[in-house]
Amino acid sequence: MKIAVFGTGYVGLVAAVCFADAGNHIIGVDIDAGKIGRLLDGQVPIYEPGLEDLLKSALKYKRIEFTTDKLLAVKQAQVIFIAVGTPEGEDGSADVSHVLDVAEFIAKNMTEEKIIVLKSTVPVGTAEKLKNIVSHFSKHSFDIVSNPEFLKEGASIDDFLKPDRVVIGCETEKARKVMGELYAPFVKNGNPILFMKNKAAELTKYAANAFLATKISFINELAQLADAVGADIEEVKKGFTSDSRINPAFFYPGVGYGGSCFPKDVKALIKTGESHKISMDIAKATDRVNDNQKTVLTQKIKKHYPKLKGLTLSLWGLAFKPRTDDVREAPAFAIIEDLLAEGVKVKAYDPVALENSKKHFGSKVEFFTESYDALKDSDGLIVVTEWNEFRSPDFKIVKNLLKQPVIFDGRNIFDPTQIRKLGFTYYCIGRDKA
Repeated sequence: MKIAVFGTGYVGLVAAVCFADAGNHIIGVDIDAGKIGRLLDGQVPIYEPGLEDLLKSALKYKRIEFTTDKLLAVKQAQVIFIAVGTPEGEDGSADVSHVLDVAEFIAKNMTEEKIIVLKSTVPVGTAEKLKNIVSHFSKHSFDIVSNPEFLKEGASIDDFLKPDRVVIGCETEKARKVMGELYAPFVKNGNPILFMKNKAAELTKYAANAFLATKISFINELAQLADAVGADIEEVKKGFTSDSRINPAFFYPGVGYGGSCFPKDVKALIKTGESHKISMDIAKATDRVNDNQKTVLTQKIKKHYPKLKGLTLSLWGLAFKPRTDDVREAPAFAIIEDLLAEGVKVKAYDPVALENSKKHFGSKVEFFTESYDALKDSDGLIVVTEWNEFRSPDFKIVKNLLKQPVIFDGRNIFDPTQIRKLGFTYYCIGRDKA
């Protein structure tokens, strides 16, 4: 199948490369000529395990091409995916202007029947807007399909190649048949392709992300209560997730969620509800709790030190989660901003997110390419992202390098009893009185 993918960001690039890996011919389209040149050379602009290898293989066997020529892509492709950004607007709603612009371009330049697929995360009703735009500018037959992505950064290749489910919103039997054939290679394990109406597919994406975000905010708020009453949140979590009705996934206390999806999608769901006079109180609470959770570790830091100004603190982990270089809405950034405002010198390390972090902070933060180097002469260590390499450091080295043996663990990756036996003052989330 010949497929065009408009947008070579995270979602579009992963989809393009994985579809190519299944034997389709892909045309990746982007307005950034520099990015297109790098992709043609096999260079991936994001850190995502396995993506570069698949890209180089697809280029080698000529199953994928990249271009800035939008017209070429429209003319040649049978199925056109729209995977451009839908950034958060000032009021929290999703900005779908780029999606609508691509749809209008397709409509004005299509010369035969097309299937247009919404891969971008869009509010409910966007497929209907696209249908109106395309029918206004084109007399050719077309289908609008909603195909939301459910990719986890750091594991997106496996998620795409072996999905839990594929959600397809469509209105015609032809679109259903084509999309079923396209995704058939990815569901050989028997996981379902769920066909539904467009509006249901659009809402499904927001429902999934908002619910996962709610689980995170729930465990984080519960962890604060555990600290207050002297309970161990890990014991509490085991207790209530042993109930067969409660899936334990995503119940991990920490310093809040970040990234490109959860914050944006929760806010967009709230705005969608408000536009239909539904208050979405649970989503609002989820968002509010998460904003507060990003300050919890800073509060512990302020409580420990009599005076922050003039201190030097080291921070491990800048990406919003492990196995990605994505720093959008990263809790680490909120913590750093708070510390800088208090006159603290911050020294930071992350395995892959240094360059993206430097773009944000510049010389305000001292960055290091080795984890231990970032500790020398610091008054304490803050762990914000649970990279595997942080889980079993040499604590003797850590203790010798720090001026004060203090650790603030924002992801509960260390055992409180063990770490305190080693002579550290240790703060974590929901286990401080354990």
